[in-house]
Amino acid sequence: MILDAQSFLQQLHNTAPFDAQIHTAVAEICTRIKQEGDRALVAYTKAFDGHVPTSLEVPQHMLKEAYDTLDIELRQALEHSYARIAQYQSQIRYNDGDATNDMYETYHPLERVGIYVPGGKASYPSTVLMTATLAKVAGVSDIIVVTPSQNGNIAQSVLAACWITGVTRVFQVGGAQSIAALAYGTETIPKVDKIVGPGNQYVAYAKKYVYGEVGIDQIAGPSEIAIIIDTSCDLDDITYDIFAQAEHDELARTFVISEDKALLQYLERHIQTKIAYAERKAILTESMQHHHYLIHTESFEDSCRVLNDIAPEHASIQTKSPQQYVPYIHYVGSLFLGRWSPEAMGDYIAGPSHVLPTNGTARFQHGLSVNDFLTKHTVIQLSKETYDHTYHDAVLLAQDEALYNHQRSLLIRKKR
Repeated sequence: MILDAQSFLQQLHNTAPFDAQIHTAVAEICTRIKQEGDRALVAYTKAFDGHVPTSLEVPQHMLKEAYDTLDIELRQALEHSYARIAQYQSQIRYNDGDATNDMYETYHPLERVGIYVPGGKASYPSTVLMTATLAKVAGVSDIIVVTPSQNGNIAQSVLAACWITGVTRVFQVGGAQSIAALAYGTETIPKVDKIVGPGNQYVAYAKKYVYGEVGIDQIAGPSEIAIIIDTSCDLDDITYDIFAQAEHDELARTFVISEDKALLQYLERHIQTKIAYAERKAILTESMQHHHYLIHTESFEDSCRVLNDIAPEHASIQTKSPQQYVPYIHYVGSLFLGRWSPEAMGDYIAGPSHVLPTNGTARFQHGLSVNDFLTKHTVIQLSKETYDHTYHDAVLLAQDEALYNHQRSLLIRKKR
């Protein structure tokens, strides 16, 4: 069904992205992990995954073996992706620099970070690349990965990616319990300074629950893409860009925006033809039945307004002149322009991280970058000239706030 912009936005704003009932269960999990450590961690792993591995930690030699025995072409693909990500992140990394002669900022890498790599339905070596590489470039010395095993095993490509990116330790646990373990520490899993990486609603709520005990990157919802199209686009391109997003899981959201209603109608029929033969059809069908939107807009400005209101994780502009949208798109995790920049390239190899804000949080949150693995502080070393020029006003402010020892601290220097 094709919606006009107003009807769509009303429906969008009335949609609850998370199941709030999960919060109570997550709070209980986190509390038990904090109190009972490994005992609770093992119990939850057995309950949710159906088994308990012989060892929660994957030996380091298994990462190297996975790398050495991986299909050579796949290994080269992982290394190519790693190199591109590392190069891009190195270029945008913050470095110390003088803002003025009196004051500047200095940056330091976090000491220990935890990375959540989803598992269960599929394996995601790309998530290792898009997180651990950033931590490595930042200079983090201790990089911990937690990931649920599949039938008692972690995919070879995931372990190989951990080796390539220099991951320090890998634990085969997942879900909210692994987030709590990273936040509080257990007998086996060390406490970290920050937790990053995508996951399901339990993982998202767990990160929200432990925030403050540790830092987090964001509270992520289901994956999503919004695409603006005109008659210059290729409908096959658009259809498979939609499928690429929808196949993540049944809750993935896809939006297509166009000023051309007939084009949206053509696309709707094209999608129905293609989905009948698509792989992962069950997931695609469920996602698109409940979370797929075709939106007809009245103008260029209307299209930009709708996209900014969605504030999607990914936005793709596949029109005759995609560059013209850039100044007007303010809220998006990552923006892809033109046919040769499909969102799937961003998932794997472009360079920026694919860990991005979802569910409208792009209005105030950016995608993960190397700089999220750095802390900074200001250095203030005022010259006597600057002090003489500024101290009197500071004295007046201290007096107004009735903080008389602040005032004395400033005045004593002049009396000397």
